[in-house]
Amino acid sequence: MQQERLRALGQMASGIAHDINNAISPVALYTESLLEHEPNLSARARDYLATIQRAIEDVAETVARMREFYREHEPQLLLAPVYLNRVAEQVIDLTRARWRNLPQELGIVVRMQTELASDLPVVMGAASEIRDALTNLIFNAVDAMPEGGTLTLRTRVVSAPGAAADRPMTLVRLEVCDTGVGMDEETKRRCLEPFFTTKGERGTGLGLAMVYGMVQRHSAEVEIESEPGKGTTTRLVFPPAAPGTVSMVCPPAPPRPTQPLRILVVDDDPLLMKSLRDTLESDGHHVTTADGGQAGIDAVVAAEQRHEPFAVVLTDLGMPFVDGRQVAAAVKSASPSTPVILLTGWGQRLITENEIPMHVDRMLNKPPRLLHLRAALAGVTADSPAGSSS
Repeated sequence: MQQERLRALGQMASGIAHDINNAISPVALYTESLLEHEPNLSARARDYLATIQRAIEDVAETVARMREFYREHEPQLLLAPVYLNRVAEQVIDLTRARWRNLPQELGIVVRMQTELASDLPVVMGAASEIRDALTNLIFNAVDAMPEGGTLTLRTRVVSAPGAAADRPMTLVRLEVCDTGVGMDEETKRRCLEPFFTTKGERGTGLGLAMVYGMVQRHSAEVEIESEPGKGTTTRLVFPPAAPGTVSMVCPPAPPRPTQPLRILVVDDDPLLMKSLRDTLESDGHHVTTADGGQAGIDAVVAAEQRHEPFAVVLTDLGMPFVDGRQVAAAVKSASPSTPVILLTGWGQRLITENEIPMHVDRMLNKPPRLLHLRAALAGVTADSPAGSSS
């Protein structure tokens, strides 16, 4: 029954994912553009924008994971070095309104304490998933303290049980402690079950279930200690990264296209089209927009008739009547040398499963990152003779 519920939830999430990604894409593009092009931002504004950027990326990752609930296999987890102290500090900023501002409006004080180990080893994982899990734990802790209390985030290095005395194996532990109402044995036993909640209509019963899913995908463990009236401590225990697997060398930034390009942007969402046009024009490109798939095909045909082909066509995948696959096919039919970049929230899954549609030269995830957008343009136009701007 739980699997069927998750399947239904995944199908609903898949249906609305397109709209969610469209809604957050302009925020992502404008935020990244402001951080890059506005040198006079105050330190406070720059910090706020960086927090917004992280939050948008985490929303996109969450939507992607929820879409995968109904699939028969787990999505592929891309591992990277994760610094848990940094993640903890980011989540404190992201959740500040929930643990400080909202309680204060009700005359309640939640004190946030941090005890972060200075010698914490790096773990391998997905930072966005760990941030989501920690966010859920903080929200649960705040809800468990309706009269206020102390919320503690703690990181530490511990010895693994059964480790040899002469060469102890260490583990990395991330703890969320509250001084709230606590849980009885029955609640503690069932709290990780999907859709189990003690919050009534306010709860979804998915917060701790998503935490448990993250723990499983990271080969980690979750430990819960709780007693009624004595608060709750939840521990996420990770294996440290193996020696030599963490590189501190940052990859070089991808090159920008060497010249302005004539680009056609095809989408059915006016805000996303405007944000893409503004972002691309700020890089010096000449941008034409088309509202929907058929308008995009008409623009390509008209440009060919004028002997002014587009250098690149950037098209959404999910559009009514004429979708991105049909646009890509029509572009290649009218101008075989014109590269097509497909913009979609399903990009990573299509790449992982080798299901990139025909006539598509490159995939981009929604919400698009400016860095990735530039890299895609540079990649598809490097060897293309089509339509650079004169």
